[in-house]
Amino acid sequence: MSDLVGAKASSGESQLEGRGFTFITGSSGYDSKTSYWWHSGDKNCLQVETRDGRFAHIRDGSKGDCNQKGGDNTGAVVAGVAAVAVLGAILAHKSHDHDDNKHYSDAGAEQQYERGYNDGLHGATYQNYGRNDSYSSGYSAGVEQRSSNLSYRQYQPDRGGYHPSVDISDLSGARASGADGELTRRGFKNVDGFKSGNTAYTIWSRRDTHQCVQMTVADGQVYDIRDIGTHPKCR
Repeated sequence: MSDLVGAKASSGESQLEGRGFTFITGSSGYDSKTSYWWHSGDKNCLQVETRDGRFAHIRDGSKGDCNQKGGDNTGAVVAGVAAVAVLGAILAHKSHDHDDNKHYSDAGAEQQYERGYNDGLHGATYQNYGRNDSYSSGYSAGVEQRSSNLSYRQYQPDRGGYHPSVDISDLSGARASGADGELTRRGFKNVDGFKSGNTAYTIWSRRDTHQCVQMTVADGQVYDIRDIGTHPKCR
């Protein structure tokens, strides 16, 4: 699998699926994501680490990492993907971290809570672009736990990396000159750009919120503007 190291996550995942692997579970850390992939034919588990939107490391994992039973060569998946997601979240944080001392019954909500909890616990920036309540609750719980862990110190840590993302949706359709100035006013920095025909593309970075925005301009007007997540010059 060494040829996939350095590949964009989206294309790398497609390659893994094309080679017979199935995504089992995953988790997010401070600046990376870890996912586990299982090949039922070869009984092989892979651990994939993703950084900055690209595959950084690919290693062999254990059957247990892929939620497979050990002891023979015919291991079966312990539960469906949804159940696996909940199990992974339970292992990462305790039920009493929730306000009602219960994990979410919905696997998607529990995953968002887990992502927020880890971000808050490790002081990462608050990245809740979809305004998800589960992520918000998890982030708050993570920050509180971080403060509790460091209560022995003479000072309390800051409130994590709580920097809400800056809304840019209102700039779609605006005049390009005005949009440039407005992005700058909102804390973005122009880090790259290129042209194709009569269309110009510019990349804007805002480090505090880890936003990486691509703005598409045609005929002097913003045709499209969106957060693309990562770019070599967005640091």
